[in-house]
Amino acid sequence: MRNFVGDIVICILLLLSVTLIFGASEIIKSLVNTGENLLKTSSYSWIIKLCLNLLSYATVLLPGCLIYKYVRHTKYIQRGGKGCIHRLVHECFVGHCETGLLDASYTSTPPNSQRTFTQDALLLMYCFFGLQVSYLTWGYLQEKIMTQEYENVAGNKDRFQDSQFLVFVNRILAFSMSGLYLLIQRQPQHKAPLYKYVFCSLSNIMSSWCQYEALKYVSFPTQVLAKASKIIPVMVMGKIISRTTYEYYEYVTAVLISVGMTLFMLDSTDHKNDGVTTASGIILLGGYLLLDSFTSTWQSALFVEYGATSVQMMCVVNMFSCLLTAMSLFQQSSFPVILSFMIKYPRFIVDCLLMSICSATGQLYIFYTISKFGPVTFVIMMTIRQGLAILLSCLIYHHHITVFGIIGVIVVFGSVFLQIYCNNRLRAIRRRRAAANTII
Repeated sequence: MRNFVGDIVICILLLLSVTLIFGASEIIKSLVNTGENLLKTSSYSWIIKLCLNLLSYATVLLPGCLIYKYVRHTKYIQRGGKGCIHRLVHECFVGHCETGLLDASYTSTPPNSQRTFTQDALLLMYCFFGLQVSYLTWGYLQEKIMTQEYENVAGNKDRFQDSQFLVFVNRILAFSMSGLYLLIQRQPQHKAPLYKYVFCSLSNIMSSWCQYEALKYVSFPTQVLAKASKIIPVMVMGKIISRTTYEYYEYVTAVLISVGMTLFMLDSTDHKNDGVTTASGIILLGGYLLLDSFTSTWQSALFVEYGATSVQMMCVVNMFSCLLTAMSLFQQSSFPVILSFMIKYPRFIVDCLLMSICSATGQLYIFYTISKFGPVTFVIMMTIRQGLAILLSCLIYHHHITVFGIIGVIVVFGSVFLQIYCNNRLRAIRRRRAAANTII
């Protein structure tokens, strides 16, 4: 009886909180629609969009938070139960409950036989070209969708504006592909409570949104170079979350990257844009870097604490990302507008699907490359990809970069490769010392 009452309370909390947030969202949306023309012309319109997105995410996050507080306060899980609500709450807030999609029976595969040099070279080429083709195509389509106008047979032109929809499409395809992989290839038992993934899922979709939105204010080469500078916020997040200590050379490379990024930003700023537009682009890029750094740091902590596999991580994170972005698009009535745009400009559908396929395929290549050659080789491949992405964007979209901008690019990528080299050397020295101590 007590569990039955608890189930009813959980359902009431869910309905009340969703109704409250949805009502507040409708009121704010009506106020925003009143000043729609001002919103379209303002360089700070992204702030209003961000607030609406966060309010929509709260429709999912607030009920979860309230239910979590209720479950802990009343010891709902300890009282036991066999209903579907109890099993769902247990899976979300405690962890492994019963065998399912993420934690099916697992049989370890025997280790691969030793590969020859030729096999290693061919496999490395396969991974390299797979990553380059996937992510260079993805970057090209990303810039095209967010910066170029679409034209139909009637000669009408328009530009797609909804960054949230692009995040949604990418995540739903990645979720489908990872879920299919889990059905085919059994994984170790999944132990982490599902709510732990919400934090990195939220930061992941917000960082992606900032990335797409920033293209309205800064050039694609600027954005790519900012990604190459991600080491700085990663170090900050490592200090805050994991209390990580860093070597002196890591601080040196961080400073060099900052200098190179500053040279490039000062040189390549579009002088046709005003200070407000430039500030918006820099703020959005900063938001992207911080949120993306938090995502990777939090995921690393989950890997260490619960031993989840990369595909399990990909599946659960993208599942929550689909839920959050779909709720945002639904509450802001974006689906009818996007459907109208698709009907009017069919080429957008093709670009959107291709971009999503490249994004999801690229994620699978990431996991495969790391499993076969390790993280150092993967980082080198992705750094080369970022340099090629800048070159490709300049050739296709005619971005102008002068000598100082080129020097900034060289300093940034040189610093990244310097850090990779120093990391590798330090690991080798530590291995030799450990071997020497073992012999002694």
